[in-house]
Amino acid sequence: MNSFLWTVKRPAPYPPSYLFGTIHVPYTRVWDYIPESSKRAFQTSTNVFFELDLTDPLTISKLTSCQLLPNGENLQTLLPRDLYRRLKRHLDYVKHMMPFWMTADQRGRGLYADYLFNAIAGNWERKRPVWVMLMVNSLTEADVRSRGTPVLDLFLAQEAERLGKQTGAVERVEEQCHPLNGLNFSQVLFALNQTLLQHESLRAGVLQDAFTTEDLIIHYNCGDLNSIIFNHDTSQLPHFINSSLPAHERLTAQQIDSYLRQELIYKRNERMARRVSALLQRNPTQSFFFAFGAGHFLGNHSVLDILRQEGYEVEHTPAHEPITQRSWSEVEETTVNPTEGSSESVTEWTSEPPELEEISQEDLSHMLLPDSLSQLEEFGRYKRPRKTHHAHSRPRLFSDLWVRIGDSTTPNSNIRITNGYVTVEPPQTRQEQQQRRTPLRDRVKPHSQPTNPSALDSAAPNTTYALTFLLVCLISQLLFTS
Repeated sequence: MNSFLWTVKRPAPYPPSYLFGTIHVPYTRVWDYIPESSKRAFQTSTNVFFELDLTDPLTISKLTSCQLLPNGENLQTLLPRDLYRRLKRHLDYVKHMMPFWMTADQRGRGLYADYLFNAIAGNWERKRPVWVMLMVNSLTEADVRSRGTPVLDLFLAQEAERLGKQTGAVERVEEQCHPLNGLNFSQVLFALNQTLLQHESLRAGVLQDAFTTEDLIIHYNCGDLNSIIFNHDTSQLPHFINSSLPAHERLTAQQIDSYLRQELIYKRNERMARRVSALLQRNPTQSFFFAFGAGHFLGNHSVLDILRQEGYEVEHTPAHEPITQRSWSEVEETTVNPTEGSSESVTEWTSEPPELEEISQEDLSHMLLPDSLSQLEEFGRYKRPRKTHHAHSRPRLFSDLWVRIGDSTTPNSNIRITNGYVTVEPPQTRQEQQQRRTPLRDRVKPHSQPTNPSALDSAAPNTTYALTFLLVCLISQLLFTS
């Protein structure tokens, strides 16, 4: 069994770093087959970096903006009428089949068909056609049955955070998102039409999917370092090129394939390798574990090729080879920054693990990116910062509480003690309080005003608070003596 682990060797006493190839499927389907050497490399590394920062809530908000049509447009007015009707018909079919596709385990963990469909396909009429095309391509029975469990990338991000490692990313959302939005409208319409045709044929039983998620899992678990199958996982796009297409449509399919291969694989490989190199040069005493899609390490012009061209010694690490590096906690801690002169700011490279809290899955919006975030919406750890309590803060006193009560705009309750019984009347309105303070002889003059209203307003609350305090003390004394 081969491993998807490569070691970046550096001269002593500097520790090695690692490159690990992932696939975007539920981690439970592959975790038991990952060699111990790969798991040990993850455990001993000080820093864990991914393609995108999977623990940053800004990732989701930026993706939402990137996917939506501009100026409040919707697909019904944008798409040709026949294409829109076919799209809606297919999504209605998926929604109808969702309860039958879901597993008992998913239901047992609280996932419902309506929620799952809305999480994946919610607000689809406001999305750009290219993102709807990707969404349709992911709405298969096999993919739906896998929802609800973190993909391997996200699981590693959660583990890294749990262990207190420093995490970060080598790409920004815009760099993954904008290339897809760069297709022209005719190309997008062709891609959406071809995707619908494939899925309509699958529904009718006249076409069998040549590539499935199960095939990907089998090849990964067997350690098959085949670039073709894993490049498909990296791009996560349907295959448009086939011999049955007319000449002009086949040319369009080849143009789309060439554009996406260049933008989503080759250019990204260069960018990722450049930033890996920057991190290694800036932090020679730190060990890194880079977890990217396996397709970025296989085939021509891979991240490995580019790093080797820059002079790094990168070797494949067999499954049986032990990792003898010291634990990450024993390595000297330094600040992780990109190389000097790099145009990227530090905040775009790293993310300190702040004190965070999880929120419910219902607050997660649908994200479908052709890489790390393909299933983030159902099970991701979308977080929000929580206020930290500083140890040096002055402890709160009773007088502080009293001041806050006095500053409150809520009217005070009217407390009375009659024959030893304590009664509390409902709070009075400001008008009732003013009338209560006005002498009886003046109440018959509805339009008369106090000679000094500001003095009354300032003195009355103080008197009320003092009386309330005395009454509270009296009540406490009565209760104590009884």
